[in-house]
Amino acid sequence: MQMEKYHPNMHEWTRDFAPLLRALTALDAHGESMTVASEALGVSQSSMSRRLHALEERLSVPLLVREGRNVRLTPAARSLLDDLRRPLAEVERALERAASDGDAESGRIRFGFPLTMGSGDVPEVLAAFHHRNPHVHLQLKQAHGAELIADLRAGELDLAITIPPADETAHVLIGSQEIVVATSERHWAAQRDHVSLDELVDEVFIANPENFHLRAATVEWCASVGFAPNIAVEITEFATIRELVERGLGVALLPRAGRQTPGVVEVQVRPQRLQRDIGLAWASTIRTPAVDRLSRFIEENLPVRPPA
Repeated sequence: MQMEKYHPNMHEWTRDFAPLLRALTALDAHGESMTVASEALGVSQSSMSRRLHALEERLSVPLLVREGRNVRLTPAARSLLDDLRRPLAEVERALERAASDGDAESGRIRFGFPLTMGSGDVPEVLAAFHHRNPHVHLQLKQAHGAELIADLRAGELDLAITIPPADETAHVLIGSQEIVVATSERHWAAQRDHVSLDELVDEVFIANPENFHLRAATVEWCASVGFAPNIAVEITEFATIRELVERGLGVALLPRAGRQTPGVVEVQVRPQRLQRDIGLAWASTIRTPAVDRLSRFIEENLPVRPPA
């Protein structure tokens, strides 16, 4: 006799499943540490264990691999979490919006922005927003574009500037970012007001790892003029790339710096202009008044268009 598949109703969801699922998401968020996750939820480890065991029994799916005193999430748990993050974040956002009752001057905003915008305009705009809205709590994250987009889709960020724009989420174009050749002041190109990209065919390049958008764009731009860049050094941090450029390890295609690095010269590329579109993306159509306020402030105050 085949057992009927179990489907929880809304009452059971509210009464039973919400705290069980919260235990699972907390365990994932805190590195699969039962100790840290239970402390974050304000419950005992035994209570945490009971909730996770109850969830396994309700779903008839193993969610944890127990290895001595440690636990590890199963592939089924990972799949469930992937499906849960966004709807749970939507519920949280809806409740936060209802609780705010139209108050745009308080609340929490989880905001992300690219590594390439870690100095200059973005920090200045955020500082200006904070001075005008001191009761809004900003949780900031810097990462490369793919990670920011993944966090938006998972509901772990409310709002993010992304390069390129996040097509998978609601977004608007807010500008573009000019890309220049960064060289040592001792390099031949430093004496020029512009260079053409094909003049760099014999140069050694410093670039991001392959999963970064700027790395893929660098390869694509060079290919468009007939060569594959000789990338001898890979590193994630743009500030460190500039430090290595200054020391003569190579050249790099980078966004114009908000603040100049001593010993590094930025040279415009002509006749081909290199630039990347910048988007402002939301995790959800359900937005708190505080998120809407920051969105408008960024659109009105962030000068991210390069000169004509």
